[in-house]
Amino acid sequence: MNKNDRFVKKITPKSVDFSRWYTEIIQKAELADYAPVKGMMVIRPPGYALWENIQQLLDKRIKESGHSNAYFPLLIPESYLQKEAEHLEGFAPEVAWVTHGGHEELEERLAVRPTSEAIIGTMYAKWIKSWRDLPVLINQWANIVRWEKVTRPFLRTTEFLWQEGHTAHETKEEAEKETLMILSLYKEAVETDLAIPVIEGKKTEREKFAGALETYAIEALMTDGKALQMGTSHNLGQHFSKVFNIRFEDRNQNLQYAWQTSWGVSTRLIGAVVMAHGDDSGLKFPPKVAPIQVIVIPISVGDWKETVLPSAQNVESVMKKAGLRVKLDDREEFTPGWKFSEWEMRGVPLRIEIGPKDIKEKQVIAVRRDNREKEAIPFNALSQRVPEILQKIQESMFEEALKFQRENTHELHNYEDFKAVIEAKKGFIKTLWCGDPACEEEIKEETMATIRAVLMEKEEEKIQGKCVHCQKPSKFLVIFARAY
Repeated sequence: MNKNDRFVKKITPKSVDFSRWYTEIIQKAELADYAPVKGMMVIRPPGYALWENIQQLLDKRIKESGHSNAYFPLLIPESYLQKEAEHLEGFAPEVAWVTHGGHEELEERLAVRPTSEAIIGTMYAKWIKSWRDLPVLINQWANIVRWEKVTRPFLRTTEFLWQEGHTAHETKEEAEKETLMILSLYKEAVETDLAIPVIEGKKTEREKFAGALETYAIEALMTDGKALQMGTSHNLGQHFSKVFNIRFEDRNQNLQYAWQTSWGVSTRLIGAVVMAHGDDSGLKFPPKVAPIQVIVIPISVGDWKETVLPSAQNVESVMKKAGLRVKLDDREEFTPGWKFSEWEMRGVPLRIEIGPKDIKEKQVIAVRRDNREKEAIPFNALSQRVPEILQKIQESMFEEALKFQRENTHELHNYEDFKAVIEAKKGFIKTLWCGDPACEEEIKEETMATIRAVLMEKEEEKIQGKCVHCQKPSKFLVIFARAY
């Protein structure tokens, strides 16, 4: 495309068509584009830069918690998956198969990994022989292929990027501690880095990971009132270790099966950032993960190249020395107003404007993306003040999202109210449930709402009462929502 043909196009308002707004902004902000293969996407540089920032912050947390990165093969022999029938059945409709190598038909089909429990379990059986070999704490950053029928960029695609942790432990208690520790780690990362508040809880039997003893998850509320599962942590028990014969000699010289966990988050987090924070003007990135944190725009009037541009370049240099991700937009073919609109659409947290009047005053004008507040900053205060503003933006974005979550969480105990709210307002519904999967399924069929989390409340009085649907005695306090 010729640069002269580029302009900031109007975006469909969120209130008019949220789905269309979402796909338009992803393409116009160049986060991703559709690939030739149905359901696959190309992650473009701005989108990949966002993923890299998320990845680096999370990877640091994972390593600090005692885990190491490794890499396992993309292709998994069919017989490895067949060993665990329940696991294979859970993924069977989504598995992509390799049947030929070159022109030769393979003797055994190879699955393109839908997840890696089978191949990693096989390797752990080779490596783990004694209690001294435990715990094994390994994570991998990889791509996954699941042949999805309905896809949407970042939220559900045939191929996506993720991290998957796989650990092995001596005892059930250690595995459960690991599972909950990772859940807490995910919650902290999403809330601190992405500025998205989440609820945490356990999945029901019908919603849990195939083959898991327990599945825990963090769930966030998007601004269209739908829930998005942000990450999961699974206590696999001894299920896979018995299938793949992961045994070790314990401290009493008896053979025991290892206790395992697995856990992961994916490029779905990018979709969450778009939907949780974006507005009718475009993206709105939290500073901690924004590809560009500060955009510097010189006001191009008169002989601006001689009078304004040098000062703008100096501002850029100061920002770089302060350790910030900064870009100077000195393109001649676009007006300052056009640039303001474009970088606002691209979600840059802070815009710095500098013109002839500012140079005389020895200052710049800083404009926040989140609330559009303006502030004059003296040249000599830039390296201190700009990081402070970015931190305030980060905190403000989280508080705004938390306010939205609270205002759209409804505590209800009448099923007619439940149906009315889920249809009109959506959001989270906090209510009581009997624990019967049949009751859970009936609610889903009637309202399209599912149990996103069984809340891990300790106080017994919070779960005393009757099920919102069948009016039997309740066993659990849960969050229902329609979800992606």
